[in-house]
Amino acid sequence: MANTYVAINTVTVGSGGSSSVAFTSIPSTYTDLLLKVSLKTNRTTDYVDDFRLTFNGSSTGYSFKGFANYNGTVRSDQNASPSYIYANAATASHASQTLNTFCNSEIYIPNYASSNHKSVSTDSTTEQNGTQVWQNLQAALWANTDAITSITLVPDVGTLFAQYSTATLYGIKSS
Repeated sequence: MANTYVAINTVTVGSGGSSSVAFTSIPSTYTDLLLKVSLKTNRTTDYVDDFRLTFNGSSTGYSFKGFANYNGTVRSDQNASPSYIYANAATASHASQTLNTFCNSEIYIPNYASSNHKSVSTDSTTEQNGTQVWQNLQAALWANTDAITSITLVPDVGTLFAQYSTATLYGIKSS
């Protein structure tokens, strides 16, 4: 069965940055959603930042578990009751960071319009031209039976997404 990807909307952060990236009024006409992001934040205290993901403005019902590889060191992350999904990673604006380098992440949300709980998978990576590398894989759950009609991303430590950060939301139809 072939899948058809339809770009629902693309958000590109303008001059001065943005405290969030949001997709609203998501139609329920697709089977799945795929969010592709290229992000950088204004965090200056580290090489990498993360971003938080919420659905429908809700701050309850989230859990996640994943693992990360940072320059060859593997660690695991887990939280069973946060107020968001911790979606890694966004490149930070650390002074020694390579300019114009952004993270790349994919967030896959199957059956987003169903009346069941929503599973989410993330795959993220960021790099600094060979000096720093970060990869994260994660499984998450939103224990809510509402259809997802909005998605909001906010930086974890930084306060703004940097100019030229982009996010594109795709609807996936089975044909």
